[in-house]
Amino acid sequence: MALMARRIQSEAGDVAVGTVVKREGGKVATLVALVALAFSAYSLWETSLKQPDVRIFVPPVIQFSAPYNNSNFEVIAIPVTFANEGARTGTVLSMELAVTDPRTSQTKLFYAADFGRWTMERTRAQAYQPFAPLSLAGRASRTETVLFYTRGDDQKPAQIIEKTGPYGFKLTLEQAVADDLGVVDKWLSSGPVSVSFERELRFYDARAFNNGTLPLYAKDWRSTQGGPTAAAKE
Repeated sequence: MALMARRIQSEAGDVAVGTVVKREGGKVATLVALVALAFSAYSLWETSLKQPDVRIFVPPVIQFSAPYNNSNFEVIAIPVTFANEGARTGTVLSMELAVTDPRTSQTKLFYAADFGRWTMERTRAQAYQPFAPLSLAGRASRTETVLFYTRGDDQKPAQIIEKTGPYGFKLTLEQAVADDLGVVDKWLSSGPVSVSFERELRFYDARAFNNGTLPLYAKDWRSTQGGPTAAAKE
């Protein structure tokens, strides 16, 4: 009788241990499945569904010219690198440049007109490629020298850059709205892509405009990066 009792007790213990092992193994399997599902969802988002995320980079040196007498026309040449860190295609529709003289607090507006290096010879030959919306595939980048022209005769002063010293710049991009995912895209939408930077005119000689440009430099000789600003959700 004692031997049978010990056997029954041992078998009961084995059943209890097996039940615990089975239960814990099920929890581990469930946890592994949830981690795999989360990883798959994240991978799908990063590779296919993530919104366009355009960043812009401006180098330490940009160029400008004021080639015409008795005119408010100025041209500012900025090499810009566009990088789309999102998964879906992003499209830059237009670009606006605001230039501020900190000594007078005056601001003059410019628009993206052409691509290419500015010279009077190329201008006379109309050798530039006109600005058109830029399409950037997911995880792609592109570099262009963008020529910004004065935005209309009403822009004052006639020449915003004419004295040595620092000038403030703000470059803003207008992008196509991504709405493939409806409410999700609306909730995750960000503000305009922009970058603010300062460049310094170290010498001025209008004779340079006969065929070329004058440079403006970053004081620290470093590029400037910009990206989306915060947007208020409705």
